[in-house]
Amino acid sequence: MKLGIIGVGSVGAASAMAAAYRSRAREVVLIDKDRARAKGVAIDMHYGVALSPMVTIRDGDYGDLGDAALVIITAGINEKAGGATDRSDPSGRLRLLGTNVKVYEDIVPRLAKAAPEAAIMVATDPPEPLAQLARQLAGHDRVFSSGTFLDSLRFRLHVAAQLAISPAAVEANVVGEHGTSSVFLWSSVRIGGMPLSELLARRKMAFDGFRKTVEDAVRFANINIIEGIGASQYGIGMVSGRIAEVVLQDERAVFPVGSYNPHFGVTLSLPSVVGRQGVVEVLTPELTDEERQGLDRSAEKLKDSVRQFIASR
Repeated sequence: MKLGIIGVGSVGAASAMAAAYRSRAREVVLIDKDRARAKGVAIDMHYGVALSPMVTIRDGDYGDLGDAALVIITAGINEKAGGATDRSDPSGRLRLLGTNVKVYEDIVPRLAKAAPEAAIMVATDPPEPLAQLARQLAGHDRVFSSGTFLDSLRFRLHVAAQLAISPAAVEANVVGEHGTSSVFLWSSVRIGGMPLSELLARRKMAFDGFRKTVEDAVRFANINIIEGIGASQYGIGMVSGRIAEVVLQDERAVFPVGSYNPHFGVTLSLPSVVGRQGVVEVLTPELTDEERQGLDRSAEKLKDSVRQFIASR
């Protein structure tokens, strides 16, 4: 199985590293507008392949993607360079849309022509609108985004930290936008099968304070990371590696990623069955009225961002 990664910046390199260890790809092709960078990263990583499952890592061009099963796009301006690091800015990652649309208009047609059978995963911010654009440019439905998978992992981690338990014991999802309008599905949080509300009551912990602490930590995680190292890269790299593994092995695993949803008329994230063709099925969880209204607002915000961009062109 061949995996392609377009964009070998911080996220692309981290994704390649994670994929080399996890995805079971037989070949990983790195493509970047700076071919020397792609080559340097490929050579550097290739010296460590004796410690990973058998894989060839090399730089390449679009013509090398012909038989790729999955191509991950990480190219584009990031939050720091794009000025999307203001905690009070309601636009959040959507501020990057205009610049990154131009990047995708160059990349996706070339990718679709070179690898017409490949599934395409968008990891560039903002992922949902860019996945919607990539779907249109590619002309098929095998397009999805990393969406709120990382948000959901962060959600589980911070819930676990507050409870002093392993994150592996927490079932929790974030849906909607990978951004400021994301929706935390508190009603379905489970700890070893027990509703969170019951565990909090047993421990005499107030929900409102617990919720604020966790949501603030998750919503501002990227900015906190950027303030320390300049780019959020390792978490999304690990997520990309896991998604690549699921697609290449046709696992039919379930986690929240972004795909076009006819009901909402926009690309957004919901728990989804993911396999060789990308999103195989979208699963709509049971929602409270508050959560449903939040998801509706998130969908409207995403639609507005797309409409505003189209109107400005």
